[in-house]
Amino acid sequence: MRGKIWFLGGLAAGFVLGARAGREKYNELVVNARKVWDHPTVQEAAGVVQAQANRLYSEGKGTLSEKLSHTKIGERMAGRSQPEQLAGSSTASESKPDSGRSSTNNTTL
Repeated sequence: MRGKIWFLGGLAAGFVLGARAGREKYNELVVNARKVWDHPTVQEAAGVVQAQANRLYSEGKGTLSEKLSHTKIGERMAGRSQPEQLAGSSTASESKPDSGRSSTNNTTL
């Protein structure tokens, strides 16, 4: 029993000391990472990558839309984006009979 207590005490002390050392190392890594990220060369490269990603996304979206437009799934997706069909779907909830409650006070406390 005495050995277990000493073991747990040593484990707790090691944990506390390790956590402090680990936190210091973590903070050092964060500071270095921020220095690298704030460097003008890195920011320039990040801007170039972002612009390229946006361009590729737009091109891929257009290509995918074009290829899907000739399929049944593409026709369904194109049909959902038309305003006439979207407006028609909202009238179904309005045609329900009134339950006698005021529509302005539907909050429950």
